[in-house]
Amino acid sequence: MDSVLYTLPENIRSKNYVVASYYIKLPKETDVLKKASTLAVGQTIGTWIPIPGITEEIREKYMGKVVNVFDVPALDLSTQLDTLEREYIIQIAYPAVNFGSDFPLLLTSLLGNDASTSAQVKLLDIELPEEYTKKFPGPYYGIEGIRKLTQIEQRPFLLNMIKPCTGLTPAEGARIFYETALGGVDFIKDDELLGNPSYSKSWDRVKAYKQAAQAAYEKTGERVLYFVNVTSGAGEIMDTVKRVEDAGADGIMLNFAAVGYSVLKQVSEASHVPVLGHAAGAGMYYEGTASGMSSPLAAGKLARLGGADIVMVNTPYGGYPLLYQKYIQTFAQLTLPWYGLKPSMPSIGGGVHPGMVEKYVREAGKDIVLAAGGAVQGHPWGATAGARAMRQAIDIVIEGRNFREAAQEKEELREALKCWSYIGE
Repeated sequence: MDSVLYTLPENIRSKNYVVASYYIKLPKETDVLKKASTLAVGQTIGTWIPIPGITEEIREKYMGKVVNVFDVPALDLSTQLDTLEREYIIQIAYPAVNFGSDFPLLLTSLLGNDASTSAQVKLLDIELPEEYTKKFPGPYYGIEGIRKLTQIEQRPFLLNMIKPCTGLTPAEGARIFYETALGGVDFIKDDELLGNPSYSKSWDRVKAYKQAAQAAYEKTGERVLYFVNVTSGAGEIMDTVKRVEDAGADGIMLNFAAVGYSVLKQVSEASHVPVLGHAAGAGMYYEGTASGMSSPLAAGKLARLGGADIVMVNTPYGGYPLLYQKYIQTFAQLTLPWYGLKPSMPSIGGGVHPGMVEKYVREAGKDIVLAAGGAVQGHPWGATAGARAMRQAIDIVIEGRNFREAAQEKEELREALKCWSYIGE
């Protein structure tokens, strides 16, 4: 066996290699070891054909290595082969020196399968060496920084987004902002569909919404932070970031699924305010079963690596058929210890209403942002009452009170639960 092309895991872990785990389905007669080898070579030095310039030193330093091939289900005997196709998990180690210090070549090497590799694979996860991870600063604020900035220590945060998504002038949006802020939300953000249209420039929104936030503060004594959407083309995004920050933005929102992880990294490194990473449209990354990557990787690990302080997370409860397992694994990728990277704060969106608060806190803890849209703006008594109902639900859960009994003491929450049932079990 070629000791340059194949290696044991123990010989890789302490070296500067990125280990990628893939799922692949093949006809049962296909030699999976050869397929894995082709992928390892094709995505690094690029060719099996002997050509001038490929030396043993190049193969040793820059060629990918096959680490493991696992059968799914676990098979060891030929008598167990009773299907026309076989499924595998393939692990390949790529020299991190090939990638540089950003995402484009990393993702090209891991997923840029061309005709030379001929492999339809789905990237399940990547294990990054500490040396390579240090090239990415990750979140600047993270969970602890967000709490320090807001001086809110012991409860989940409440976020709302301005609705309707588009069509509002800054002045019209500011009126909705003010009514919502009176109810006690912590953050208000743009909808991901609102960027920088001619009728509502992002920096103009910042000025108008900051005035609304100040007016609400003078009545409530509570600060509301506005996250403005800066998602735009590569040629204008950094100028947009500067202009909204100069206008006084509290935070910025960026759809990394659309602009890419590298732009997220660039913005997070340049920005002086917290960055909320949105994954609108990320289904194109992970909904395929034989291509793309897993959702915890696409919407979790890579967003954290790119520097998002807060990351919007899909749930299984809002109509999108995300698996519960993937939902929980995304939290893990965002929050568990990972070398020196700060954790990103998950922002739960989809199916968020007062009756779900206890369930979300039980599953994900208190270090979350509850992104309630329709449950705030669609409250029968208006946005102020909708925000109050959410805050009342949060307070009851954090205090550990019996939710059903305590909810009857709060009129806004009691009214909300007529529209959205309690789902605490």
